[in-house]
Amino acid sequence: MTNWNPLYFILAGFFLVVIGFALPFLMVLQVIQSTFFLNFLAYAASFSGLLLGIIGSAFYTASRRKRRR
Repeated sequence: MTNWNPLYFILAGFFLVVIGFALPFLMVLQVIQSTFFLNFLAYAASFSGLLLGIIGSAFYTASRRKRRR
């Protein structure tokens, strides 16, 4: 198993949450047309970004505690 950096999870989660915010914002401003697919994509990006951020921060905290001992 590879040793993944937890900061990559946090960074990926951040970008997904930003996409999950930007898509509905652009839909409200009517820059892009609101479709079922885009609504679902915005929700999925926001939710998965939140989960990735939480998982990444948990891995980061665990790795910092392991180094401290």
